[in-house]
Amino acid sequence: MSRIDLRVEGNVGYLRLNRPDKLNALDAAMVGELAFRCREIERDDSIHVVILSGEGKAFCAGGDIEAWAEESPEAFGRFWVREGHAAFDALARLRQPVIAVLDGHALGGGLELATCADYRIAETHIKIGQPETGLGIIPGWSGTQRAVRRFGAQTVRRMALFGEVFSAEEAASLGLVDMVVEVGAAMAAANGLAKSVLQRGPRATELAKMMINAAEGEERERVIEALAGTLAAGSDDLDEGIAAFREKRKPDFGKDKG
Repeated sequence: MSRIDLRVEGNVGYLRLNRPDKLNALDAAMVGELAFRCREIERDDSIHVVILSGEGKAFCAGGDIEAWAEESPEAFGRFWVREGHAAFDALARLRQPVIAVLDGHALGGGLELATCADYRIAETHIKIGQPETGLGIIPGWSGTQRAVRRFGAQTVRRMALFGEVFSAEEAASLGLVDMVVEVGAAMAAANGLAKSVLQRGPRATELAKMMINAAEGEERERVIEALAGTLAAGSDDLDEGIAAFREKRKPDFGKDKG
């Protein structure tokens, strides 16, 4: 049974972690599912904004310790960390804006997951932190990289090196979350924010997100090539090149198109 659900209503994609008995802790199968769901979302032209949430008491308690504790160091780095990076990168680089609903704690990998979103809404009771070094391990899903780019190095130092755990209000003051609402109000706030996104041009919003990501260093190479490829694909040169290929002749890019 799927533990990462995707539901589409109108132009909103609802992506939900559904492992409440484990506080939505991620195991290897869920990491793979996340990557798969992101490919679905990326390809679905009807989805213009995504709302990410977790079922039950927690948003996400991070990586499931039992899923990686017995791995060899080589397997841990080669598979657990790298595959997690691939899935989280896919989420962070979705062309659609992503809103994270933090109606439960976001710790460790859960914070790294929330970091992939473009906007984070937290309920007043939640806690945010990076407890990994207390277990003798490091934040491994870009918690020292993307998190630093988005929140600043000092805030990440306070969590990763000194073990500080922040309340929702403290997280807002540090830029870890963008909005704090009362208990039970986060999903409604996310839906309201999604409606505001849907009032904007979807293509322009997509391009703006890509350019912001590039400026942040999130996916500069892909953005540059995607934009250049789009321009090239819309040119007369491509039409001539394809026609020449099909007719088994040399292309004439210099001929008068008028």
